[in-house]
Amino acid sequence: MDIHPSEGPVEPPRFRSKMDMGGGGRIPYDDYPVVFLPPYESPPTWIPPHERIYHSDYNNELTQFLPRTIVLKKPPGAQLGFNIRGGKASQLGIFISKVIPDSDAHRAGLQEGDQVLSVNDVDFQDIEHGKAVEIVKTAREIVMRVRFFPYNYQRQKERTVH
Repeated sequence: MDIHPSEGPVEPPRFRSKMDMGGGGRIPYDDYPVVFLPPYESPPTWIPPHERIYHSDYNNELTQFLPRTIVLKKPPGAQLGFNIRGGKASQLGIFISKVIPDSDAHRAGLQEGDQVLSVNDVDFQDIEHGKAVEIVKTAREIVMRVRFFPYNYQRQKERTVH
């Protein structure tokens, strides 16, 4: 509220002129659409610039999220060294849910949170879980196209009830 010495308090206008926008009428403020904003997130604590490269809140290294190829050779009857979860029913894809330490999969760079994009040129982005397991278990050589996608992996875990 503005106060003018000669006039006293002046109420703010209840209407905004459409003339500013090229129109000829007025729109009541109550008619404007309501926009809900997400909850405020505090910024990360201040860290000196020379230390930021080692801090996850400041690190902008995005190459970890790019697709990469993992090649695994599996002798008959051997374990794969990783588990998968998800599939067509989850609408989020197939993800690596566990990697056994010191396994071939671990040494090849597979990690929990990797989304499996394809295996041996079979698209895994919209495949049933059972079909995905069958393809992975029956192959002698596995050429996987994966990308680290922790956001969707977390969403997929939240949808699954154990």
